[in-house]
Amino acid sequence: MQLFISYIKDSFEELKNNVSWTERSELQRLVAIVLVFSILFSLAIWGADTVLSRVIQFYFKLIG
Repeated sequence: MQLFISYIKDSFEELKNNVSWTERSELQRLVAIVLVFSILFSLAIWGADTVLSRVIQFYFKLIG
């Protein structure tokens, strides 16, 4: 158990002293970019899915 606690303490020490963290303003800018592209990509997928499902429905109405 002591080994596990030591590992956790060392991990937090590593995070505090040796990890370079992105500045808050840069992080906010990057999150906004990811959010915008995620929304655009999901809209593109939704559009493609809608078009393809209508094409398939039309096809099956023709042969049915």
